[in-house]
Amino acid sequence: MIRFLHASDLHLGKPFGAWPEEVRVALRRARQESIPRLAQAARGGGAALVLLAGDTFDQMTPSPQVIRHALNAMRGAEDITWVLMPGNHDNLAATELWRTLRADAPPNVTLVTEPEPLALDGAVLLPAPCTERHPGRDLTEWYDTAPTGEALRIGLAHGAVQSFTTGEDGASAIIPPDRAARSGLGYLALGDWHGQLRVGPSTWYSGAPEADSFKHDHAAGALLVSLAGPGAAAEVEPVATGALTWARVPLVLAEGDDVAAAHAAALPPLAQRERTLLDLVVSGRTHALERVALQQAIAAAAPDFLWHRAGLDGLGAVHDTGDLDAIDTGGALRMAAESLAAEAADESLPAEARESARAALSHLFTFALEEQ
Repeated sequence: MIRFLHASDLHLGKPFGAWPEEVRVALRRARQESIPRLAQAARGGGAALVLLAGDTFDQMTPSPQVIRHALNAMRGAEDITWVLMPGNHDNLAATELWRTLRADAPPNVTLVTEPEPLALDGAVLLPAPCTERHPGRDLTEWYDTAPTGEALRIGLAHGAVQSFTTGEDGASAIIPPDRAARSGLGYLALGDWHGQLRVGPSTWYSGAPEADSFKHDHAAGALLVSLAGPGAAAEVEPVATGALTWARVPLVLAEGDDVAAAHAAALPPLAQRERTLLDLVVSGRTHALERVALQQAIAAAAPDFLWHRAGLDGLGAVHDTGDLDAIDTGGALRMAAESLAAEAADESLPAEARESARAALSHLFTFALEEQ
């Protein structure tokens, strides 16, 4: 029997340049700290082997600090054997990176940079290291004829499966979804897709141990894999490893809802918010006064989060005279409000124009309420 942790796509050193400075620092730190969390996940599952299926590093030229910190973290987990394989971001064309890794790697780190069998304790590993960013060919094809005797065969590859349109980085699909069965593999450990995904009973994408977008629904993590021997079904257990949470939260409102209460109920617990990136997507219909109350609730909660965004484009407006009376019963402000309300409800206008009118009316309500 062999038990190991399957992980991939750490993308150490990813710059996150489009994010605010304090968010960027937290995102990079969380990725660097994913190595000890993977070690802990392996130990917790009774595994002493971690297979990294490519893109350990985000770039072909990571800084010396990023490389050294990664190797030091693996060196610190000396009870774990780490197997690193080039992915498309840190492919074999990054000669200086792999030269540095060969020179500085501790004894418990194994680099697989050649497509040749590697004996493990209880199995043989068949790595398919990426030769370039977009190889354009099936790098796992050699598995079919790889000489391994009667040993249990485990594949390690990085790239898109043919049942997908494209891979995570837009590369064309190359790896056949039946590669495990075709090549007699007990398990095929894949990297490239950042969400955890079962391609077949013996073929999985582990997903990234730390999320980097709102794209994937499953919690960031790795896979604890157990194989009893040749012909035995793989036992695969997802293990959560993410330190930060990327949460895209829907908030659907109906006329008459208590918007403040509905908003509060949609949010994660207070203790989790400082490590959460929240994308709140609001839809439905509500009165203008309730929209203002919602905006005030959103503004009050936003500083709790590591990062926060609220999209109200999908929230329709319900207007009545009572709402407008909150602004004024007459005069210029009331006339402006009535004009904006009419534009917001005019289905003959483009959606962008109606949304602009709704936003302007919301600002007018806010102004009027503050004046009161």
